[in-house]
Amino acid sequence: MPKKVLLVDDAAMFLEIQKDFLKMSSISVLCAKDGLEALEKTRILHPDLLVMDLHMPRMSGAECCAAIKADPALSSIPVIMATSAGKADDHELCAKAGCDGLLTKPFERGLFLDTIRRFIPELDRREARIPFRSAIRFQAFRVTMTGTILDLSARGVFVATEYDLDVGTEVVLTFMLSEVNGSLVQAKGVVRWKNTPAERIKEEYPPGFGLEFIAIAGDSLSAFQHFLAKKGV
Repeated sequence: MPKKVLLVDDAAMFLEIQKDFLKMSSISVLCAKDGLEALEKTRILHPDLLVMDLHMPRMSGAECCAAIKADPALSSIPVIMATSAGKADDHELCAKAGCDGLLTKPFERGLFLDTIRRFIPELDRREARIPFRSAIRFQAFRVTMTGTILDLSARGVFVATEYDLDVGTEVVLTFMLSEVNGSLVQAKGVVRWKNTPAERIKEEYPPGFGLEFIAIAGDSLSAFQHFLAKKGV
């Protein structure tokens, strides 16, 4: 059964932005428009995580969060509060309500997903991933490192490597598409999640990290797209 995330905001625009961020994930998305509706849905549906705006009509996010944390049947459900940038008082209010994390509006996609992944590590994408093995060279902080790609999708790769890069690290990478006349793919990417001995998100995989493509060089892009098309991705 997929994990459930309840998004709570009285502004439809912010709900749509969050839903768009999560549309390629494997989780089930629920929505509420104020704290009172969120509390009712939490009691009935028991979501695995709430992402909730602080300032809303009828019941604020802080009031809803405090009610959830005061209920023994619900208190273990993590709550991420969303606040406006630069408002220290809002952060203090959220902390007093017992929230488990904070996000700042306007949302940035990468940070939003990284924050969700803290509480739902198995967050992944619905898009097709295919087994694919190829040596990869990547550079970060002017240091060149190596690893092995184990799977691939249109959005990124999993890299098995001994090098431990922090989530959010940007890298320049190259690897070969051996099935397309040895075409070399050159791209930029960012580390989105890690598979470490201490925190093994994918038990069947060795240590490494999930890398999301930021950009693929123009002369590499056509070969990469052709390769994916042949694989039905």
